[in-house]
Amino acid sequence: MPNSSNIEVLGKVISEGKGIQINLDIAKLHTRTKIEVPIIIERAKEPGPTILITGGIHGDEINGVEIVRQLVANGYHKPQKGMVICIPVVNIFGFLNQTRQFPDGRDLNRVFPGSKRGSLASIFAYHLMKEIVPLADYCLDFHTGGADRFNAPQIRINEGDEESLELAKIFGAPFIMKSKRREKSYRDSVIKLGKKVLLFEGGKSLDIDKSVTKVGVKGALNLMHHLGVRDFSKELASKAKVSEPIVVASSKWIRASYSGMFRSNAVLGRLYNKGDKLGSISDPFGFFEKDVKAPIKGYVFCINKAPIVNKGDAVINMSVEK
Repeated sequence: MPNSSNIEVLGKVISEGKGIQINLDIAKLHTRTKIEVPIIIERAKEPGPTILITGGIHGDEINGVEIVRQLVANGYHKPQKGMVICIPVVNIFGFLNQTRQFPDGRDLNRVFPGSKRGSLASIFAYHLMKEIVPLADYCLDFHTGGADRFNAPQIRINEGDEESLELAKIFGAPFIMKSKRREKSYRDSVIKLGKKVLLFEGGKSLDIDKSVTKVGVKGALNLMHHLGVRDFSKELASKAKVSEPIVVASSKWIRASYSGMFRSNAVLGRLYNKGDKLGSISDPFGFFEKDVKAPIKGYVFCINKAPIVNKGDAVINMSVEK
């Protein structure tokens, strides 16, 4: 974080001990209506790290938006040291339409670091990376599973990044997934700028799950407390203790062997042995029903909640346990 007494963001000066809401104004709808992305910034009087907290990079991932909203609504974003920047809805276009993409059909999380004269999504990514991200020391990005895929709360980090692994453990989600960086993603671009980023996944699109929200909010408080941004001893003391996160080095999707109606018996976060029944697929007429069994020993950390599946669809994701 810059050490100057005044920090300028999008032309607005943020003094020590002050808070402000500014709007990232990049484009208009075809009706000429302005579309503004609210950015909520709180700066302490004392110096310290800057944390950037984002939700809604995919406009239909509402649970991530809810987590950041609760942090702001409860005043948890107000630091005692450093600065906290909250963007509850990054992809305001997709949020308005309840879709994953930008109006140009592009996935915002596949066009970073963006371009000044590219597509609408690319232009937005460019301004986010140029105007906001450089201010941050740590980035916390909230997502959900795509479509009907319900993720157990988890933090995704890069293989071999020991500092991020320790931060992920402090966050305290049930699972830590070691996953490769996706080229042109927000996480990939932020890491290339030398920032530490934790990507949270939990729940599914177009849904708000209280248990997922609780994990996300508590994790953010754990992280801010650890980094010295604010003392959350009182708030964290009242919350239930959780067990050590399970680190997942690799995973395997179970795919539907048949098309039909899918019913899952699996419980998110539970360890299953090879051969255990996880669900079943049947036709709608009552003529056949086939079990879905675990092909390996592992934890179930993602379940497809779609009631109808086609042959080859991913239905359950399991960790690969040795």
